[in-house]
Amino acid sequence: MKTISIVVPCYNEEENVIPLSRAITALFEKELADYRYELIFIDNDSRDRTRELLRGLCQSDPDIKPIFNPKSFGQFNSPYYAMLQTSGDCTILMAADFQDPVEMIPQYVREWESGYKIVIGIKKSSQENKFMYWLRGCYYKLIKKLSDVEQIEQFTGFGLYDAKFIQVLRGLNDPTPFLRGIVAELGFKRKEIPYEQPLRRAGKTSNNFYRLYDAAMLSITSYTKVGLRLATIFGSICAGLSMVVALVYLVMKLIWWDRFPAGMAPMLIGMLFLGSIQIFFIGLLGEYIMSINQRVMKRPLVIEEERLNFGRDEKSGAQQIQDGE
Repeated sequence: MKTISIVVPCYNEEENVIPLSRAITALFEKELADYRYELIFIDNDSRDRTRELLRGLCQSDPDIKPIFNPKSFGQFNSPYYAMLQTSGDCTILMAADFQDPVEMIPQYVREWESGYKIVIGIKKSSQENKFMYWLRGCYYKLIKKLSDVEQIEQFTGFGLYDAKFIQVLRGLNDPTPFLRGIVAELGFKRKEIPYEQPLRRAGKTSNNFYRLYDAAMLSITSYTKVGLRLATIFGSICAGLSMVVALVYLVMKLIWWDRFPAGMAPMLIGMLFLGSIQIFFIGLLGEYIMSINQRVMKRPLVIEEERLNFGRDEKSGAQQIQDGE
Protein backbone atom coordinates (compact mmCIF):
# COMPACT_ATOMS: atom_id res chain seq x y z
CA MET A 1 0.00 0.00 0.00
CA LYS A 2 1.39 3.37 -1.03
CA THR A 3 1.78 6.16 1.50
CA ILE A 4 0.85 9.78 0.82
CA SER A 5 2.56 12.34 3.05
CA ILE A 6 0.74 15.62 3.63
CA VAL A 7 2.69 18.59 4.99
CA VAL A 8 0.81 21.44 6.65
CA PRO A 9 2.81 24.43 7.96
CA CYS A 10 0.96 26.35 10.65
CA TYR A 11 1.28 29.44 12.78
CA ASN A 12 -1.55 30.43 15.14
CA GLU A 13 -4.03 28.08 13.46
CA GLU A 14 -5.95 26.84 16.51
CA GLU A 15 -9.25 27.28 14.68
CA ASN A 16 -8.16 25.27 11.65
CA VAL A 17 -5.89 22.36 12.59
CA ILE A 18 -8.63 20.05 13.94
CA PRO A 19 -11.15 20.69 11.10
CA LEU A 20 -8.36 20.25 8.54
CA SER A 21 -7.14 16.97 10.05
CA ARG A 22 -10.71 15.66 10.14
CA ALA A 23 -11.31 16.68 6.53
CA ILE A 24 -8.12 14.94 5.38
CA THR A 25 -8.72 11.72 7.32
CA ALA A 26 -12.34 11.58 6.11
CA LEU A 27 -11.11 12.04 2.54
CA PHE A 28 -8.76 9.08 2.86
CA GLU A 29 -11.49 6.91 4.37
CA LYS A 30 -13.95 7.64 1.55
CA GLU A 31 -11.97 8.38 -1.63
CA LEU A 32 -8.40 7.22 -0.98
CA ALA A 33 -8.98 4.06 1.04
CA ASP A 34 -6.26 2.23 -0.92
CA TYR A 35 -3.58 4.57 0.42
CA ARG A 36 -2.01 5.17 3.80
CA TYR A 37 -1.54 8.74 4.92
CA GLU A 38 1.09 10.55 6.96
CA LEU A 39 -0.05 13.98 8.13
CA ILE A 40 2.83 16.22 9.23
CA PHE A 41 2.05 19.54 10.90
CA ILE A 42 5.08 21.79 11.37
CA ASP A 43 4.37 24.55 13.86
CA ASN A 44 6.39 27.76 13.55
CA ASP A 45 6.23 28.73 17.25
CA SER A 46 2.50 29.48 17.50
CA ARG A 47 1.35 31.73 20.35
CA ASP A 48 -2.16 30.30 20.65
CA ARG A 49 -3.46 26.77 21.42
CA THR A 50 -2.24 25.24 18.15
CA ARG A 51 0.39 23.05 19.83
CA GLU A 52 -1.97 21.87 22.53
CA LEU A 53 -4.48 20.78 19.91
CA LEU A 54 -1.80 19.07 17.80
CA ARG A 55 -0.66 17.06 20.83
CA GLY A 56 -4.22 15.86 21.29
CA LEU A 57 -4.50 14.90 17.63
CA CYS A 58 -1.29 12.87 17.60
CA GLN A 59 -2.42 10.95 20.70
CA SER A 60 -5.61 9.85 18.98
CA ASP A 61 -4.01 9.16 15.57
CA PRO A 62 -0.43 7.81 15.24
CA ASP A 63 -0.32 8.91 11.59
CA ILE A 64 -0.52 12.58 12.62
CA LYS A 65 3.02 13.77 13.27
CA PRO A 66 3.67 17.28 14.64
CA ILE A 67 7.03 19.04 14.51
CA PHE A 68 7.46 21.99 16.89
CA ASN A 69 9.97 24.73 16.17
CA PRO A 70 11.41 26.73 19.10
CA LYS A 71 11.06 29.94 17.06
CA SER A 72 9.74 31.09 13.72
CA PHE A 73 12.04 30.13 10.87
CA GLY A 74 10.07 31.93 8.19
CA GLN A 75 7.44 31.11 5.63
CA PHE A 76 9.82 29.24 3.30
CA ASN A 77 12.25 27.29 5.49
CA SER A 78 9.67 25.67 7.75
CA PRO A 79 7.46 23.96 5.12
CA TYR A 80 10.49 23.06 3.01
CA TYR A 81 12.13 21.39 6.01
CA ALA A 82 8.95 19.44 6.78
CA MET A 83 8.88 18.15 3.20
CA LEU A 84 12.36 16.70 3.74
CA GLN A 85 11.07 14.75 6.75
CA THR A 86 8.38 12.86 4.82
CA SER A 87 8.58 9.13 4.17
CA GLY A 88 5.70 8.69 1.71
CA ASP A 89 5.73 7.74 -1.96
CA CYS A 90 4.63 11.31 -2.65
CA THR A 91 4.24 14.50 -0.62
CA ILE A 92 1.43 17.06 -0.74
CA LEU A 93 2.09 20.57 0.58
CA MET A 94 -0.95 22.61 1.58
CA ALA A 95 -1.94 25.51 3.83
CA ALA A 96 -3.72 25.06 7.15
CA ASP A 97 -6.40 27.68 6.48
CA PHE A 98 -8.40 25.77 3.81
CA GLN A 99 -7.33 28.17 1.05
CA ASP A 100 -5.80 25.10 -0.58
CA PRO A 101 -8.90 22.94 -1.21
CA VAL A 102 -8.73 19.49 0.40
CA GLU A 103 -11.03 18.06 -2.28
CA MET A 104 -8.28 18.53 -4.89
CA ILE A 105 -6.11 15.84 -3.28
CA PRO A 106 -7.76 12.87 -5.10
CA GLN A 107 -7.30 14.65 -8.43
CA TYR A 108 -3.63 15.22 -7.62
CA VAL A 109 -3.22 11.53 -6.77
CA ARG A 110 -4.89 10.40 -10.01
CA GLU A 111 -2.56 12.56 -12.09
CA TRP A 112 0.41 11.28 -10.10
CA GLU A 113 -0.63 7.68 -10.72
CA SER A 114 -0.91 8.46 -14.42
CA GLY A 115 2.80 9.31 -14.50
CA TYR A 116 3.30 12.93 -13.47
CA LYS A 117 6.02 13.41 -10.84
CA ILE A 118 4.73 16.88 -9.92
CA VAL A 119 1.11 18.01 -9.85
CA ILE A 120 0.47 21.62 -8.82
CA GLY A 121 -2.49 23.92 -8.37
CA ILE A 122 -2.68 27.20 -10.29
CA LYS A 123 -4.96 29.94 -9.00
CA LYS A 124 -7.18 31.03 -11.89
CA SER A 125 -9.32 33.17 -9.59
CA SER A 126 -9.58 33.97 -5.92
CA GLN A 127 -12.19 35.00 -3.41
CA GLU A 128 -9.60 37.13 -1.61
CA ASN A 129 -9.28 40.90 -1.98
CA LYS A 130 -9.45 41.66 -5.72
CA PHE A 131 -6.73 44.29 -5.50
CA MET A 132 -4.35 41.86 -3.77
CA TYR A 133 -5.06 39.20 -6.39
CA TRP A 134 -4.35 41.71 -9.16
CA LEU A 135 -1.18 42.85 -7.40
CA ARG A 136 0.05 39.25 -7.06
CA GLY A 137 -0.68 38.73 -10.76
CA CYS A 138 1.45 41.76 -11.66
CA TYR A 139 4.26 40.42 -9.48
CA TYR A 140 4.17 36.98 -11.13
CA LYS A 141 4.21 38.52 -14.60
CA LEU A 142 7.13 40.79 -13.68
CA ILE A 143 9.20 37.92 -12.26
CA LYS A 144 8.40 35.80 -15.29
CA LYS A 145 9.72 38.48 -17.62
CA LEU A 146 12.82 39.28 -15.56
CA SER A 147 13.89 35.76 -14.66
CA ASP A 148 16.34 33.67 -16.65
CA VAL A 149 14.43 30.60 -15.44
CA GLU A 150 10.83 29.75 -16.30
CA GLN A 151 8.52 30.97 -13.54
CA ILE A 152 5.03 29.66 -12.78
CA GLU A 153 2.29 32.26 -12.46
CA GLN A 154 -0.18 32.10 -9.54
CA PHE A 155 1.57 29.11 -7.98
CA THR A 156 1.81 29.15 -4.18
CA GLY A 157 3.49 25.78 -3.60
CA PHE A 158 0.22 23.87 -3.19
CA GLY A 159 0.76 20.59 -4.99
CA LEU A 160 1.91 16.97 -5.03
CA TYR A 161 5.59 16.04 -5.30
CA ASP A 162 6.87 12.55 -6.01
CA ALA A 163 9.42 10.99 -3.65
CA LYS A 164 12.06 11.29 -6.39
CA PHE A 165 11.64 15.05 -6.42
CA ILE A 166 11.76 15.14 -2.61
CA GLN A 167 15.10 13.34 -2.88
CA VAL A 168 16.30 16.09 -5.23
CA LEU A 169 15.33 18.68 -2.60
CA ARG A 170 17.31 16.77 0.05
CA GLY A 171 20.40 17.02 -2.11
CA LEU A 172 20.21 20.77 -2.70
CA ASN A 173 21.36 21.85 0.79
CA ASP A 174 19.99 25.36 0.18
CA PRO A 175 19.67 27.42 3.41
CA THR A 176 17.28 29.87 1.73
CA PRO A 177 15.02 27.65 -0.42
CA PHE A 178 12.36 29.14 -2.69
CA LEU A 179 10.21 26.13 -3.58
CA ARG A 180 8.25 27.85 -6.35
CA GLY A 181 11.45 28.67 -8.22
CA ILE A 182 12.96 25.24 -7.55
CA VAL A 183 9.90 23.50 -9.01
CA ALA A 184 10.15 25.66 -12.14
CA GLU A 185 13.90 25.23 -12.49
CA LEU A 186 14.57 21.63 -11.41
CA GLY A 187 11.17 19.97 -11.36
CA PHE A 188 10.18 16.94 -13.41
CA LYS A 189 7.39 16.93 -15.96
CA ARG A 190 4.41 18.45 -14.19
CA LYS A 191 0.66 18.75 -14.45
CA GLU A 192 -0.98 22.09 -13.69
CA ILE A 193 -4.54 22.06 -12.37
CA PRO A 194 -6.51 25.34 -12.19
CA TYR A 195 -8.66 26.13 -9.16
CA GLU A 196 -10.42 29.00 -7.44
CA GLN A 197 -8.83 29.95 -4.15
CA PRO A 198 -11.46 30.22 -1.40
CA LEU A 199 -11.36 32.58 1.56
CA ARG A 200 -9.63 31.64 4.80
CA ARG A 201 -11.87 29.39 6.85
CA ALA A 202 -11.04 31.06 10.18
CA GLY A 203 -8.34 33.05 11.92
CA LYS A 204 -6.18 35.88 10.70
CA THR A 205 -3.50 35.55 8.05
CA SER A 206 0.09 36.10 9.16
CA ASN A 207 1.01 37.56 5.78
CA ASN A 208 1.78 41.26 5.79
CA PHE A 209 3.65 43.72 3.60
CA TYR A 210 7.03 42.67 5.01
CA ARG A 211 6.39 38.96 4.34
CA LEU A 212 5.20 39.66 0.80
CA TYR A 213 8.22 41.91 0.20
CA ASP A 214 10.50 39.19 1.58
CA ALA A 215 9.01 36.65 -0.85
CA ALA A 216 9.35 39.04 -3.78
CA MET A 217 12.99 39.90 -3.02
CA LEU A 218 13.92 36.23 -2.48
CA SER A 219 12.59 35.34 -5.92
CA ILE A 220 14.29 38.36 -7.52
CA THR A 221 17.70 37.78 -5.96
CA SER A 222 17.54 34.00 -6.52
CA TYR A 223 16.36 33.89 -10.11
CA THR A 224 17.11 37.22 -11.81
CA LYS A 225 20.20 39.18 -12.79
CA VAL A 226 18.24 42.16 -14.01
CA GLY A 227 18.73 44.23 -10.85
CA LEU A 228 22.50 44.23 -11.07
CA ARG A 229 22.54 44.69 -14.84
CA LEU A 230 20.01 47.51 -14.64
CA ALA A 231 22.24 49.27 -12.11
CA THR A 232 25.23 48.98 -14.45
CA ILE A 233 23.35 50.07 -17.56
CA PHE A 234 21.43 52.90 -15.93
CA GLY A 235 24.54 54.11 -14.14
CA SER A 236 26.46 54.19 -17.41
CA ILE A 237 23.66 56.11 -19.14
CA CYS A 238 23.45 58.67 -16.31
CA ALA A 239 27.23 59.09 -16.32
CA GLY A 240 27.21 59.68 -20.08
CA LEU A 241 24.37 62.20 -19.87
CA SER A 242 26.12 64.00 -17.01
CA MET A 243 29.28 64.36 -19.08
CA VAL A 244 27.31 65.71 -22.07
CA VAL A 245 25.45 68.23 -19.88
CA ALA A 246 28.70 69.30 -18.23
CA LEU A 247 30.35 69.79 -21.62
CA VAL A 248 27.40 71.84 -22.92
CA TYR A 249 27.49 74.04 -19.83
CA LEU A 250 31.22 74.54 -20.24
CA VAL A 251 30.90 75.56 -23.89
CA MET A 252 28.00 77.93 -23.15
CA LYS A 253 29.92 79.51 -20.30
CA LEU A 254 33.01 80.03 -22.48
CA ILE A 255 30.96 81.59 -25.28
CA TRP A 256 28.78 83.81 -23.08
CA TRP A 257 31.12 84.30 -20.15
CA ASP A 258 29.50 87.47 -18.83
CA ARG A 259 25.91 86.72 -19.82
CA PHE A 260 25.42 83.10 -18.82
CA PRO A 261 24.98 82.58 -15.07
CA ALA A 262 25.06 78.81 -14.51
CA GLY A 263 23.57 79.10 -11.03
CA MET A 264 23.23 76.45 -8.34
CA ALA A 265 19.85 75.00 -9.37
CA PRO A 266 21.13 72.66 -12.13
CA MET A 267 23.92 71.40 -9.90
CA LEU A 268 21.56 70.69 -6.98
CA ILE A 269 18.98 68.97 -9.19
CA GLY A 270 21.67 66.81 -10.78
CA MET A 271 23.23 65.90 -7.44
CA LEU A 272 19.88 64.99 -5.87
CA PHE A 273 18.85 62.92 -8.88
CA LEU A 274 22.09 60.97 -9.10
CA GLY A 275 22.22 60.60 -5.32
CA SER A 276 18.73 59.07 -5.18
CA ILE A 277 19.59 56.71 -8.03
CA GLN A 278 22.75 55.62 -6.22
CA ILE A 279 20.89 54.98 -2.96
CA PHE A 280 18.26 52.89 -4.76
CA PHE A 281 20.79 50.67 -6.49
CA ILE A 282 22.98 50.37 -3.41
CA GLY A 283 19.89 49.06 -1.58
CA LEU A 284 19.17 46.63 -4.43
CA LEU A 285 22.79 45.48 -4.39
CA GLY A 286 22.46 44.98 -0.64
CA GLU A 287 19.54 42.59 -1.21
CA TYR A 288 21.73 40.44 -3.46
CA ILE A 289 24.59 40.53 -0.97
CA MET A 290 22.25 39.58 1.88
CA SER A 291 20.99 36.62 -0.15
CA ILE A 292 24.58 35.53 -0.85
CA ASN A 293 25.48 35.96 2.82
CA GLN A 294 22.64 33.69 3.96
CA ARG A 295 23.78 30.98 1.58
CA VAL A 296 27.45 31.27 2.50
CA MET A 297 26.74 30.91 6.24
CA LYS A 298 25.07 27.52 5.57
CA ARG A 299 22.93 27.64 8.67
CA PRO A 300 20.40 24.84 9.17
CA LEU A 301 16.94 25.26 7.70
CA VAL A 302 15.19 24.65 11.02
CA ILE A 303 16.09 23.68 14.57
CA GLU A 304 13.48 21.39 16.07
CA GLU A 305 12.25 21.65 19.64
CA GLU A 306 10.18 18.48 19.56
CA ARG A 307 8.64 15.94 17.21
CA LEU A 308 5.92 13.40 17.95
CA ASN A 309 4.84 10.07 16.41
CA PHE A 310 7.89 9.77 14.16
CA GLY A 311 8.92 6.42 15.65
CA ARG A 312 11.56 5.20 18.08
CA ASP A 313 14.27 5.08 15.44
CA GLU A 314 14.14 8.86 15.07
CA LYS A 315 15.51 11.23 17.66
CA SER A 316 13.20 13.76 19.23
CA GLY A 317 14.33 17.15 20.47
CA ALA A 318 16.76 19.36 18.63
CA GLN A 319 17.06 18.26 15.01
CA GLN A 320 18.62 19.96 12.06
CA ILE A 321 19.33 19.41 8.41
CA GLN A 322 23.02 19.19 7.65
CA ASP A 323 24.74 18.30 4.39
CA GLY A 324 21.36 17.84 2.72
CA GLU A 325 20.43 14.81 4.85
